[in-house]
Amino acid sequence: MKILITGGGGFIGSRLASALLARGQLGGTPIERIVLADQVAPRADLTSDRRVEARVGALAGQCEALGKEGFDGVFHLASAVSGECEADFDLGLRSNIDTTRALLDALRAATGRGKAPAKLVFSSSVAVFGPDPSVPLPPLVGDDTLTTPKTSYGTHKLVCEHLVADYSRKGFVDGRSARLMTVTVRPGRPNGAASSFFSGIVREPLAGVEAICPVSSEVSHPLTSAARTVEGLIAIYEASVEQLGGRLALNLPAVNATVAEMLAALEEVAGPEVRERVRFVRDETIAGIVANWPKGSTAARAARLGLKPDKSFADIIRQYIADCRAGPDAAQSLKGLAKERHA
Repeated sequence: MKILITGGGGFIGSRLASALLARGQLGGTPIERIVLADQVAPRADLTSDRRVEARVGALAGQCEALGKEGFDGVFHLASAVSGECEADFDLGLRSNIDTTRALLDALRAATGRGKAPAKLVFSSSVAVFGPDPSVPLPPLVGDDTLTTPKTSYGTHKLVCEHLVADYSRKGFVDGRSARLMTVTVRPGRPNGAASSFFSGIVREPLAGVEAICPVSSEVSHPLTSAARTVEGLIAIYEASVEQLGGRLALNLPAVNATVAEMLAALEEVAGPEVRERVRFVRDETIAGIVANWPKGSTAARAARLGLKPDKSFADIIRQYIADCRAGPDAAQSLKGLAKERHA
């Protein structure tokens, strides 16, 4: 079996690749090769595995060649993020919609040459939901909530959900879309996503650095860990259309929490001194984007596949700390926490 992961050098893509290499199979079929396509090179520990190959460069320019390679499975994670799409409308269209169609067309061409349709998982987003004057957002958005995105990023994800469904209807691919909730705690520097602060208000204080929260402490949002996200992507890949319930887009599970609850969990895990490193300075642009996002979610169809949310947001923080301690940059990542614990 040959697997393609677009965005394979990124945070979720690299963890998905690691999980697949550890499993060695998908749906009972051995994995012989994994191709990681991204604008950045994947981690050395991934490319050192003889089953892994890297394709570095803009995905749009790689799609035709990738299609000719003939993949059995595809995880399409590559995407411009929310803040980037709001700041640069054309960039978002090119990176998200145009590139996704180019990838689907490349897979369609492979099917036309007699290869079985590739099974594809598209990473959609909770951002496909938004408020509408005629249909207000419910307190918790479910699989069947009307999708009325109010950001360019959310619109792109919804358009691509429909493209995946239509290419699947025509038999060009065997597709399904997993609506990811906001993944936290992301390591490294903040990215261009409007949701980046959901990680920053935990990551920076643990590293001994002050963090700015640009929204009110009352803001609520569905949150999840990297581990649960990877678990969900794999489960949705392995599920049949019948198990999915016929419709090809579904929510992944999440912990619904307010910013205040997130900070309370941070204090529970790391102490009050770490919590006090978070300051509130409102950013109207970010606050305006977040105001149009769901405050929480449910995932009934994912639950029927056996998927569950993290136990609590405190548990998500503990997972992040454990990952940092196991990684090469542990000393720097947890500098602030170590200082507090050994003071």
